[in-house]
Amino acid sequence: MATYALVVIDMLNTYLHEDADQLVPSVGTALPGIVDLLGRARKAGVPVVYANDNFGRWRSHHGQILDMALSGRHPELVEPVRPDDDSLFVVKARHSVFYETPLEYLLRSLDVDALVLTGQVTEQCVLYSALDAHIRHFDVTIPRDAVAHIHGDLADAALRMVERNMGGRIVDAADIPW
Repeated sequence: MATYALVVIDMLNTYLHEDADQLVPSVGTALPGIVDLLGRARKAGVPVVYANDNFGRWRSHHGQILDMALSGRHPELVEPVRPDDDSLFVVKARHSVFYETPLEYLLRSLDVDALVLTGQVTEQCVLYSALDAHIRHFDVTIPRDAVAHIHGDLADAALRMVERNMGGRIVDAADIPW
């Protein structure tokens, strides 16, 4: 039986970037699925790992990143997904949650072999993270209704690539097995 972790990608966001106006509606649509997954994962004891950009502030830590996001343009999109005291946190600088982060080490130390990837942006960070998870031999599941996109057509293509090229599972958030 698989040992899962929920990886929340870039949801602590200031929405102060050039694509934010295109992204925000999709985040609003994905938010209920993400909140549901977080609640169910926490209740089931599934590790929750936030992997988040640091906005180029190399002296920041997770508390400062959260504070910046809550002070951004859309705190209503951040507050419902804020980390709790048991959440784990990895700062990332590029698209993949694995690229030059300790995430793989953290997941292996927890005996995790299956990931549920949620968050934003489907056609960027979620896709690249899924690919990097796949090449590290993690099973990948992406809930289509709990990821946000900038470009819907590219997001659809990204999810098809994950399913076809990586053997990933694309499901509804309600079908995640915890």
